Amino acid sequence: MTGERESLQDLEGASKLDQAKEAVHAATNTVKATSQTIADAIDAGRNPLDRMAHWAREAPLHSIAVAFLLGALLGGRRRR
Repeated sequence: MTGERESLQDLEGASKLDQAKEAVHAATNTVKATSQTIADAIDAGRNPLDRMAHWAREAPLHSIAVAFLLGALLGGRRRR
């Protein structure tokens, strides 16, 4: 009879452990999904000037060239 109790307790312990693992896994997935949703909302809400500033930090020479060309186009139109 003692052996039956031990095996019954082992089965209950294992099932509780499996339930705990599933709960932790579900919570982890929920946190990941929520984090991704928040990150997407932040990216969508960013100002276009923030994007341009980030681009300028990433490629400063390209940014200077584009700014020069835009200045030349706008300045040339105003002189005429």
